[in-house]
Amino acid sequence: MKNKFYNSNFKSTFLFWLGIISYTSTSCQKIVLPGAENLTSYIHLLSEKKVGVVAHQSSILNTSEGNQHLVDVLLASGIDVQKVFAPEHGFRGNADAGEKVKDHKDPKTQLSIISLYGKNRKPTLEQMKGIDILVFDLQDVGVRFYTYISTLHYVMEASAENKIPLIVLDRPNPNIHYVDGPVLKKEHTSFVGMHPVPIVYGMTIGEYAQMINGEKWLTGEQKCDLTVVPIRNYNHKTYYNLKVRPSPNLPNSQSIALYPSLCLLEPTVISIGRGTNTQFQIYGHPDLPKTNFSFTPKSNFGSKNPKYNGELCFGKDLTQIQSANQLELKWLIDAYNSFPDKESFFLKSFERISGDSNLRIQLEEGALESQIRNSWKANLDVFKEIRKNYLIYP
Repeated sequence: MKNKFYNSNFKSTFLFWLGIISYTSTSCQKIVLPGAENLTSYIHLLSEKKVGVVAHQSSILNTSEGNQHLVDVLLASGIDVQKVFAPEHGFRGNADAGEKVKDHKDPKTQLSIISLYGKNRKPTLEQMKGIDILVFDLQDVGVRFYTYISTLHYVMEASAENKIPLIVLDRPNPNIHYVDGPVLKKEHTSFVGMHPVPIVYGMTIGEYAQMINGEKWLTGEQKCDLTVVPIRNYNHKTYYNLKVRPSPNLPNSQSIALYPSLCLLEPTVISIGRGTNTQFQIYGHPDLPKTNFSFTPKSNFGSKNPKYNGELCFGKDLTQIQSANQLELKWLIDAYNSFPDKESFFLKSFERISGDSNLRIQLEEGALESQIRNSWKANLDVFKEIRKNYLIYP
């Protein structure tokens, strides 16, 4: 299911409208250009239209003047941006995980910012009024429980219901190089898991949008009028280091790489470093065995009231380990086996994150990691075959 931009023949010149050179002077390695930076590929679709934008702090373009926000670039280009829709963490990306965000006006542009993580998570009929076309530009990290793909689903659904075309400006997925984890079972569907996909699904957000449409996951099997503006010079093995943290508690590439694995510890009694500067790179608990490594969570940016605020936690430091090429279970297994009170280890939300009741049972019964992985294989193989239909990049 290739989109029309992907199949078109782009100009061979390497000098683009924004003064971006697609080859470095040192290595002649092509520079990855997110969809937003291919302005000439979509700006004409917005001309003389009333435009709504779904964006956050990572919706930036690398221009000759430095990094500029998509909304600022569109306004400077004469595009009639009517309003901005913001996901979890808000338009400027400074709200805690799970913190409700209110509608407000952006002080810089005076545009109305409509929260899709407050009173409603799907744009309402009233909020969609006065919009001719929507532009979606969120930086995903390729993990099922990262809520930007749920926001994508609801935006697509609202677009379909209101017959408003949607343009998704594709961005690289830093965890695109593997597919792993249990596939979500229907009974565990929630905003942190809306679709039958594994924890790590190995697709860009543009590819994922095509899958939502193609698999008829929207209510009533509707289809959104979707256009994906692809990334240039990119494939599923391309390493890409995000220039801006996609959310407050993913501060660097190490945290993003470990996020799929360590987030399995979050719906347990274990801390994964919120309230420190190494979120999703460490884990611990006051009652774990004392080790040479400890940390004390404190209120900070992205975590106003972290788990075990002010308490000394013992655990493991993963800041220097080599990034994983699979969903790692060893830290979850280690924490469970080391924790003295097994009956209190799991929190009620564990299945919402794991997506499968079997994982908790397997851990409680002492299953080997190899046995747990083998139990995922059949569903993973089915998903990988479905996934092939929607890939844009080799």
